Amino acid sequence: MEVRRTVPVKLDVADSDADLLHETISEFLWAANYVVDHAWQGEYKTTSKAELQRETYDDVRAETRLQANLVQNARNKAADAVQSVVARWKHGDYAGKPNFTAPTLVYDKRCATFNDDHATLSTVEGRITAEYVLPDEGRETPHSEYLFNDDYEVTGAELHYRDGEFYLHVRTKADVEFETADDGNDEHSTVLGVDLGIENVAVTSTGEFWNGSEVNHWHREFEKRRGSLQQRGTRAAHETMKSVGRTETGRYDHFLHTVSKELVAEAVEHDCDVIAFENLTGIRERMPRAKKFHAWAFRRLYDYVEYKAEVEGISVEQVSPAYTSQRCSKCGFTHENSRPTSDGQDVFECLKCGYSPHADYNAAKNIGLKHLRSAQTSSGGGAPVNVRLNRGMLNVNGDYEPASSGQNGSPRESPTLNEANGKAVSE
Repeated sequence: MEVRRTVPVKLDVADSDADLLHETISEFLWAANYVVDHAWQGEYKTTSKAELQRETYDDVRAETRLQANLVQNARNKAADAVQSVVARWKHGDYAGKPNFTAPTLVYDKRCATFNDDHATLSTVEGRITAEYVLPDEGRETPHSEYLFNDDYEVTGAELHYRDGEFYLHVRTKADVEFETADDGNDEHSTVLGVDLGIENVAVTSTGEFWNGSEVNHWHREFEKRRGSLQQRGTRAAHETMKSVGRTETGRYDHFLHTVSKELVAEAVEHDCDVIAFENLTGIRERMPRAKKFHAWAFRRLYDYVEYKAEVEGISVEQVSPAYTSQRCSKCGFTHENSRPTSDGQDVFECLKCGYSPHADYNAAKNIGLKHLRSAQTSSGGGAPVNVRLNRGMLNVNGDYEPASSGQNGSPRESPTLNEANGKAVSE
């Protein structure tokens, strides 16, 4: 099985070389936007990379100093973005014309060389050498696990510029073999449903909660501090703001890595083959209180879960979030008024059967049910599939099966949120 990992590496770049990288990024973004403009002409959008190559390559080479491989990478970036927009249109979602402004630049092995402690990168005026700024060799990090692991091959990288620093997001891949026990039922599939939110970053269909109060508090405090530093407007304040930004990102990453590790461990403990999330597209529109920060955190959490789960042989999927917060996971009745909030607790209450679990727990079960029903449909209805709960399982028909002797699971079925520790407890 092919496993892919991306490792961010901070770069140490001389001032003159930094200027060249900035110029290269600027021309790369111009090239990508030029290709998008060309693809956007007419009623039908051009998505073929080969066609876009024929129709834009000469123009981009004439207007920029980019070498041929960087021109092709800009073309690929543009074509992928247009293809993504067209795919969203086919699903009935809104998407506008792509426009690249974030300072990024795509390298492959034809226009960059990746070594143990540095990389050589093509620019508009030849190649420059960028030294890696690496963590302590004694620590277990993605660098030691993937970048310096002979089993992983470097396939390319994306250069990012943020907070006054350059970072190279190095892409790696390896062929990994998983040892899978033969239980005599290879088609059996068990899914762990995961609901994402603001008060609770993640809630699973097994009744585990990860409270978001601490990370939301950090975000508010960092915003206040950045605002205060921006008002000063001094050079020292600017340097402090960059340091604050690095501290903030590091703290969020540590938190999200911890949550993702525990989510995957939860799936492993309950013998789950699939972890199902709601589709992250348009999540800010669905969550009125969500900020850009939350959308970023959800995406990063999903990515962390995806690559950690892959190592365990668990797939990670996304399902449509439609009605997952309004549907009763017990009887299936769906109504927009089935989610009142009382006494500070976000409680779901079914207007038909009276089932009253924590709303996020109810949504997590519905996400799991959506995935297994879509899997049942796509496989012709032949495979036995279940949503793992905190006590037993739920099958594709919504029938509940209690835990048998030896099954994992806690003695609770309708958890509420314990505000002290954010874990699920019995009602």
